Amino acid sequence: MTQSAAINPRFAQALSALGLGHVEVRTFPDSTRTAAEAAAAIGCELAQIVKSLVFTADGEPVLVLMDGASRVDVDLVRDALGATEVKRADAATVRAATGYAIGGVPPFGHVTEMRVLADRGLLAHETVWGAAGTPHAVFALEPKMLIQHAGGTLADVREAAGCPR
Repeated sequence: MTQSAAINPRFAQALSALGLGHVEVRTFPDSTRTAAEAAAAIGCELAQIVKSLVFTADGEPVLVLMDGASRVDVDLVRDALGATEVKRADAATVRAATGYAIGGVPPFGHVTEMRVLADRGLLAHETVWGAAGTPHAVFALEPKMLIQHAGGTLADVREAAGCPR
């Protein structure tokens, strides 16, 4: 792993604008596109990875921050947002809303402002790791700070164990 001066420029600008210019961005030669790949590269628990997942709620993009070991319960997201319909966004919607491709979407630094829900389970960790704008880069922050900088609202949106959708 290395710290790269050539990190995603939009994400580097977001870190700077948020006063997080000191945060180390680690890059890896192999992909960190999935939570499992990121956890293996970093050497942390799968649950310490923050997945930045884009959904649409009544046609508007929303971001859900979820730990890497869990799945999002779309019905709970719908209830938390007071929406009629919530569904997973397609790749084009993700890129249009965030400016990043799936697998590299960070929790903040997007091209559009979105509502952000952060699953309460993220707070169970001292440090969490999020994507840093590419499928080969990650950064670490304390979960409360990450959620705050993402403009997230805490919610219980994790799928119950044993309830696949």
